[in-house]
Amino acid sequence: MSEYSITLAPLVPWWAVAVLAIAGILLLGFALWRRARGTGWRGLAFAFVMIGLLQPRWLEEQREYHPDIAIAVVDKSLSQAIGERAEQRDDALELLRNNAARLPNLEWREISAGRSEDGQPGTRLFSEWRKAAADVPQGRRAGVFFLTDGQVHDERFASDVMGPVHVLLTGAKGERDRRLRLLQAPKYGIVGSKITLEVQVDDLGGPEDGVQEAALATVRRDGKTIDVVPVPLGIPIPVEVPLVRAGPALIDIEIGPGEHELTQENNRVVASVSGVRDRLRVLLISGKPHAGERVWRNLLKSDPAVDLVHFTILRPPEKQDATPIRELSLIAFPIRELFQEKLDDFDLIVFDRYTRRGLIPPGYLQNIAEYVRNGGALLQAVGPGYADPYLTLSETPLAAVMPARPVPQGVLEETFLPQVSDVGERHPVTKNLGGNESWGRWYRQIMTNPTRGQILMNGVGTTPLLVLERIGNRGREGRVAQFLSDHIWLWARGYEGGGPHGELLRRLAHWLMKEPELEEELLSARISGDKMVVERRTLGETAPEVRFTHPSGEAEQLTLEQVTPGVFAATLPVAGQGLYRIEDERHTVVVPVGTLDPLEFDDPRASEEILEPVTADGAGSITWIDDGVPALRKVSGDRSVSGRGWLGLRSNNAYSVTGLQQKQLVPSWLMFMLGAALLAMAWWREAR
Repeated sequence: MSEYSITLAPLVPWWAVAVLAIAGILLLGFALWRRARGTGWRGLAFAFVMIGLLQPRWLEEQREYHPDIAIAVVDKSLSQAIGERAEQRDDALELLRNNAARLPNLEWREISAGRSEDGQPGTRLFSEWRKAAADVPQGRRAGVFFLTDGQVHDERFASDVMGPVHVLLTGAKGERDRRLRLLQAPKYGIVGSKITLEVQVDDLGGPEDGVQEAALATVRRDGKTIDVVPVPLGIPIPVEVPLVRAGPALIDIEIGPGEHELTQENNRVVASVSGVRDRLRVLLISGKPHAGERVWRNLLKSDPAVDLVHFTILRPPEKQDATPIRELSLIAFPIRELFQEKLDDFDLIVFDRYTRRGLIPPGYLQNIAEYVRNGGALLQAVGPGYADPYLTLSETPLAAVMPARPVPQGVLEETFLPQVSDVGERHPVTKNLGGNESWGRWYRQIMTNPTRGQILMNGVGTTPLLVLERIGNRGREGRVAQFLSDHIWLWARGYEGGGPHGELLRRLAHWLMKEPELEEELLSARISGDKMVVERRTLGETAPEVRFTHPSGEAEQLTLEQVTPGVFAATLPVAGQGLYRIEDERHTVVVPVGTLDPLEFDDPRASEEILEPVTADGAGSITWIDDGVPALRKVSGDRSVSGRGWLGLRSNNAYSVTGLQQKQLVPSWLMFMLGAALLAMAWWREAR
C-alpha cells in the first residue's frame, strides 16, 4: 500500500532559511508600513524565492501493514475439570475464535496454560502469556483473553504491558465447597506410640463456621481404615494415629462430600510419617559360660539403638560347694521382675545355651510363651544341653512356641560347612550372604525334628541349622528363631577364613524385631521416572496376582514376573497424580504420586477477586461465561475497551516502510527566475 506526503529538502541549512525568512518578513513589513509601491510584487518574489530554497518534493511511501495480535490464554489446570467448566471454556473459545476471524487486520493466537511446571505449584497463566508474547512487539498487541475460573497463582502483570485484558470466567457465581486441611503433621514418630495430626474442615462460601455441624473423617494407615472421627466445621482438631511398625507409614484422612460440594479432590489429606524405634530393649540370658558367649553380647552392644540387659547363670541354685558367702553375689536374680512385671518391655529375648536348671520356674516360662504369642520375639541359640532330656527347654512350656524339637542325645560332633537352603536363598535373612565355599567349618550341631517353620540353613547333610517361625495370629504374631549350633563363634574368630556372622546375626535380630526390609512376605511399590515398579517378595515359587487401582477408581490385575529368587516385579506407566492402591490377598500398599493437595483445589470456587486489579480502571473487563460471550470489535486511541455486549481489541495500525520515491514539485531555478521577474516588476512599478 502507498501513502503520499510532501516533504522539504532545502538548498541551504535550516538556520540560513530561518535568517532569510525573518529578514524578508521584516523588509516586507517595513514596506507595508511605508505604503511603498510594488510591495505586493516583492512579497510574491520573496515567496517564490523561499519555495526555490526549500525545494518541496512529492514523497511516496510503500508501506506494509502488520496485523494486530490477540492472544487467548486457555486455562487447562486441574480445577477446570470441575463440573462443566471445561465445556464452558471450550465453547467460549470457539465463539471468540470465530468473532476474531471476522475482524480485519487481526491475528489470533491460542496457548494452553495452567499446569504447574518446574516445581511451581498452582495455576500459572501470566508466566505462560509472557513466554507467548515475547516475540510480539508492543505496537502490535491488540489484547489478551484469559479463559479461566479466576484462581491464578503466579505473578500478575500490569495491563499496559499487554493491552486490554479480558477475563472470561468459567464456573458460576456463589459456588460453595467443603475442604479438609492438614494444619500440622509430624515427620517422625516412635513405633508403638501415637502421633497427632491437626486437621480442619472449612465450608467455603457457606455460612459462618461453627460447632453446630460436623463432618465424619475416615482415618487410614497404609490403606487400612483404623478410625472414624467427627470433625466440627471451622475448628482445628487433633487426630491420633498409632504407629505399629518401623519405616514410612502413609496416613490419609478423608471426609465425605458436603451439601454443595464442587469437588472431592480437597476432601482428603495425606501425610507420610516415618516410624522409628526407640532404643530397643533386649534381654540376653546366657547359660554355662562357653567360648561363643560373647558373640551375642558383642553384636547387641555394638548397636547404639539397643539397650541390652545381660545375665549369665554362673551358679544354679542346686549347686553345693564350699564357696564362701562373701564371694557370692548379694543381689538375687530378679526373676519375678524380668519374667512377669517387665517382660512386655523387652523387644527381644535371647536364650544363649540356657538349659533347664530350675532357676526360672515353669510359670515364668509360660509367661514367655504368652509373650511370644502376643507379638514378642524369642531367639534360642542351643548347645549340647538342648539334646539332654533332663536339661532341654523343649520339655517346658516354651515347647509350644519352638518349631524344632531335639532328638534325644542327638549331638553331632563332626565337621560340616553351613549351607543356605533353597528357602534360605529366597529369604531376606540369608539371601545374598556370599559364597559359602569360602566359609569356615563348624564342628557341632544339635539334631532336631522340625515340626513347623522355615529352614533357612542346613548343617550336616540336610540337618536343620537355622529355623524361623511365626507364632500367633496375623497382625499380632510373634517370632521365634532357633540356631541349632553353638559354633558360630568360629566365624567370629576368623577360623578358616570365618564367615558372615555379623551380617547374619544382625539380619536375624532385625527380622525378629520386625524390621520391614527383612520381611519375607512383602508387597511394595516405588516410582521410577514416569513408571511405577511393583515388587512382591515371597518364599513361594510364584507370586499371586495383585490388584492395581488408579486414583480414578479404575482397577486392573497385574501378573508379576520373577526378577531374582524370591522377588517378583512388574512395571507400568503412571498416567496421573493421586493415590494408587496395590493389594493382594494379604497386603495393601498405597503410593502417592505427584502433589496430593494441589493448590488449585485449596479454594476451587470461581472468583473475580484475584484478576480484578488487572482489569481495573478501564484496562479490561471480567465476564462470566454463564452470562454469554460478548462480541469482539476493534477500538483505537483512548476509547473504552469494553461495553454492553462487546469486548474491544486495540487497533494499532502498525506498519513498516518497504519502499520510498521522491519527486521535485517545481525546479528551484524556475522559482528563482520567477522571483527575479517579480522583483523587476516591483522596480518597474516603483519607477512610474
